[in-house]
Amino acid sequence: MSLTVRRVEYTDQPEYTRLGGEAFGTPAGGRPAPTREEWDAAGFREWGTFDDGDLTARLRVYGFTSWFHGAQVPTAGVAGVAVAPERRGSGHLARLFGAALDEARDRGEVISTLFPTAPGIYRGLGYDVVGSFDDVDVPLQNLSRVAAPDGVVTRRASVADYDAVVAVHRAWAAAQNGPVSRAEKPFWTPPEKFFADYTGVTLAVDGSGDVVGFASWIRGEGYTPATAVMEVDDLIALTPGAARALWRTVGSFSSVVGTARVSTSGLDPAWLVLPDLTATVHAAHPYMLRILDVAGALGGVESPLEGAQVPFAVRGARDLAGAWTLTVSDGVTHLARDAVAIEDAHHVRPVLSPNGLALLYAGAQSAANLRTAGHLTGAPGHDAVLSALFAGRQLHVRDYF
Repeated sequence: MSLTVRRVEYTDQPEYTRLGGEAFGTPAGGRPAPTREEWDAAGFREWGTFDDGDLTARLRVYGFTSWFHGAQVPTAGVAGVAVAPERRGSGHLARLFGAALDEARDRGEVISTLFPTAPGIYRGLGYDVVGSFDDVDVPLQNLSRVAAPDGVVTRRASVADYDAVVAVHRAWAAAQNGPVSRAEKPFWTPPEKFFADYTGVTLAVDGSGDVVGFASWIRGEGYTPATAVMEVDDLIALTPGAARALWRTVGSFSSVVGTARVSTSGLDPAWLVLPDLTATVHAAHPYMLRILDVAGALGGVESPLEGAQVPFAVRGARDLAGAWTLTVSDGVTHLARDAVAIEDAHHVRPVLSPNGLALLYAGAQSAANLRTAGHLTGAPGHDAVLSALFAGRQLHVRDYF
């Protein structure tokens, strides 16, 4: 066996497409390989493991920015992971991820995220679940009781409103951890295509004429409430009045549509204006995160904990193992690497696993919970500050890849 891990080339596309079909299914009539022009224009990076020239494992990396701690963070989004059934469990995936993430790190991407089909596989590679992107079914009859907003009206958006829609998304996303910024391909969409993808985009406009929310929706088929479902990709509101106005607009379809299938994650504040939170999760997609560069990810984070100083260490993964001291000055975090052996670090500082580091950074788990799960060991004296440094923002995602 002669294994080679390398970037996938266009001439590999038939095998790349075939292996993807084995993993994720193939539509009737098959799935054609992309044309050279399509592949060149896509902008993603594809990697493969080859055994004597035969493709045995594959993945795709999207380079984009996502919002964490108030900043747009360079991110390597991994998708389309597949291994030939005869080679599963043989270590092909670890080598493939190692090469792809080394490249991502060299490109300045400090975190990596993915939507797993089997989270356990990726936990062994240092990823952990920090949130979930869910499609939730909301009965439209419940929306009829949403209180009328004061001073907010709705209107249909046009291409001329594209910048206002982008501004609302940016304002919302900057206050969360996790959202894709939509500033880069494949998440950036030309205005004409964005509006063409939906039956309608509805704006919420306040008394000053400012756009303070929007909902993008696809009406769907049928006009019997028992069976008709409309899809709502985004319902993003910056004020409670905007949330009420948008929910009431969706609810106005209740005579012909029974259910709104809304893309959401966690407890979005837009849902807090609903008098009845009755909803059913139609599909849940866990979201996983891994740190690629400790100093790059944890440094430069805005923090009110001026003067804080926390020594810590990371054990396990070769690319993350080491000891650091984190300090807060001038309102941001700074990291300095320490010459401390990992085997001695637990005597004087908290020690995180790669998974614990990801969960802490995303604000998904406290230090106390990480100790309970075995992802934080060593001296406990800094746990409260560690938790406080990266807490305060909810994890929300709105884009699947």
